[in-house]
Amino acid sequence: MSQNLIAVCISVLFAVFVRWSVSLNSYSGAGIGPMFGDFEAQRHWMEITHHLPLKEWYFNTSGNDLMYWGLDYPPLTAYHSKICGYIAHLINPEWVALKDSRGTETYEHKLFMRYTVLLADLLVYVSAVLVYCYITVKDKTPLSRVLAATVLLVYPGLVLIDHGHFQYNCVSLGFALWAVIGLATDHDLLGSIAFVLALNYKQMELYHALPFFCYLLGKCLRSEKENWLWKLIKIGTVVIATFILCWLPFVSDVQVAQQVLNRLFPVARGVFEDKVSNFWCTISIIIKLKSKFSADTMLAMTLVSTLTALIPSSVHLLIRPTINNFKLALVNSSLIFFLFSYQVHEKSILIAALPVCLLLLEKPFFCLWFLLMSTFSMLPLLIKDGLFIPYLVTMALFLMLVTYTFAWKAWELELFTQPPNIKYSDSIFTFNTAAFLQAWFYVSMAEIFLLSLLPVVKAPPSRFPDLWPVIISAFCCVHFLGFLVYFHLEQFLSSFPPKSIEAKKNA
Repeated sequence: MSQNLIAVCISVLFAVFVRWSVSLNSYSGAGIGPMFGDFEAQRHWMEITHHLPLKEWYFNTSGNDLMYWGLDYPPLTAYHSKICGYIAHLINPEWVALKDSRGTETYEHKLFMRYTVLLADLLVYVSAVLVYCYITVKDKTPLSRVLAATVLLVYPGLVLIDHGHFQYNCVSLGFALWAVIGLATDHDLLGSIAFVLALNYKQMELYHALPFFCYLLGKCLRSEKENWLWKLIKIGTVVIATFILCWLPFVSDVQVAQQVLNRLFPVARGVFEDKVSNFWCTISIIIKLKSKFSADTMLAMTLVSTLTALIPSSVHLLIRPTINNFKLALVNSSLIFFLFSYQVHEKSILIAALPVCLLLLEKPFFCLWFLLMSTFSMLPLLIKDGLFIPYLVTMALFLMLVTYTFAWKAWELELFTQPPNIKYSDSIFTFNTAAFLQAWFYVSMAEIFLLSLLPVVKAPPSRFPDLWPVIISAFCCVHFLGFLVYFHLEQFLSSFPPKSIEAKKNA
């Protein structure tokens, strides 16, 4: 066995060890009836998809109470749940017994559920990370690629939510990563298929949809190998065909298809639910939006603000469809959706974190900062799930791995050679942007540490029971707005080659 293969195996085993260690802790809704949490939601979907006919999966019937974790994800999630439910029924029918299995929390069942996430993670997401690091990462030694893959695989946000809180984000994000790989290697049709699969597993992948559209359209318009229209027709045909295959059991009945769409986009829930680090939740601290505006008005406001904010990045990508601009546009688009769109959950920050992970190899300073902040933004949810200790450990582990893999000298070089690289100087004062940003980073990390401890060592005032989540969400929102500006600058200025350090010194 070659040394490279051994290194890959060690990397994957380490990633599995971290995931399994987190999975030994609590999960969403553990022992808290009558609704329990996301763990029970995923189990319940296995129950209803195994026992009920397909046309009842999204409808309120005698066997399917939509008020009890009604299925609200696209068809691929339902098919995945059905496969898991079938296997669960073979092992122990009591795990998915219709109605009678609600709240099942036996040791054997929890072990089975954890294994389903781990297997899905290995098959879809972990494999995609390895391929990405080995195929698309250029000018790196094999060891450097293994280290890069290891760092990406232990991003604490995804590990804590999927293997702690309990969800299958690894599937939709894994398909999205396979789509990025397809486009980066000029396999546009395969990449398009992978993205349609991601979108049909979780509708939140719409956060990434516009960059995929603009990149492929821009690439078609500049195609020199074949007629641009023919290439566009091929991509469109593949996308439509994949959608039809995913929805085929539902589209035969218009009423059923319409009900699925109603479940996927629940406008009645409001602009946000729990405290989330986006613009609308943060501004609600000052202006109570839910009491001042109707749901329809808020929907219109979020739609206009989101689409308006998306225009600059999307137009730039359409004009300059490069892979680097594409990855940056993925960050910008998903961040804009998270900050300004309607019905945002705290876990949706993982959609923005995926492309940031891909940029971590090139821009470690800002991307590490963002990834730590994104995990911290979910802290109230993680504390609620009993995952505070795993949160601290995985955050520290990730920080150490990144600082080991990317030396501080490389971080300093990034600050001086990549936008924004502004340096103001005159006879009165000198302002060095790089030094300021490094100082801000240290202060931000100290604040994260202190704010992480605050909710577990001191109870909030009785008058303000949500004080700590509000402070955390507002703190993170300010940072996310700053990151949005930074990544837009990166995208717009990436078309211009950065000046060398010597040139900067002589300027």
